[in-house]
Amino acid sequence: MDAAYPARMTATGAEWERRLTALWAELETFDGDGLAFVVRMATLTAELPPDSAVGLFERGAAHDSTGSPDQAVPLYEAALTVGLTGERRRRAVIQLASSLRNLGRPQEAVTLLTAEAQMPSDPLDGAVATFLALALADLGREREAVAVALTALAPLLPRYNRSVARYARQLVEGTDPEA
Repeated sequence: MDAAYPARMTATGAEWERRLTALWAELETFDGDGLAFVVRMATLTAELPPDSAVGLFERGAAHDSTGSPDQAVPLYEAALTVGLTGERRRRAVIQLASSLRNLGRPQEAVTLLTAEAQMPSDPLDGAVATFLALALADLGREREAVAVALTALAPLLPRYNRSVARYARQLVEGTDPEA
């Protein structure tokens, strides 16, 4: 029997999530290139089955958070392919798009985030819009980027919501805001 098998058997539920949260809370205490953090994450996720979407995602996020988006991308893609669900799925799409953008692939980021923006609303909508705006700006589509950002910001304003939303639409349509 695989020596890791008993550990995998116990690596479920709230206790594992608590240890994961504690590890993420320690991220800023790791010095240097982040290798020690990545190793600790690999050790923790090794308690999960090898094809665990959660494990793949968390390992990708560890690489991403320590400055290695090139190593994060295939892990995010694998997590999504295996069937990551819930909030982690949406975070994986956002983080994958951000990593792609950082690797000079902003069109792929725009494609992912445009599709993600059509998904049911949740608290990560602002993050989707933020990273979409950044990717659009990288493509030289600044007016669209500002429109996406303003559209996300408009509902949060105490006043002027309709005006800002209208200005955002006009930026993309190219119409005169004063007309």
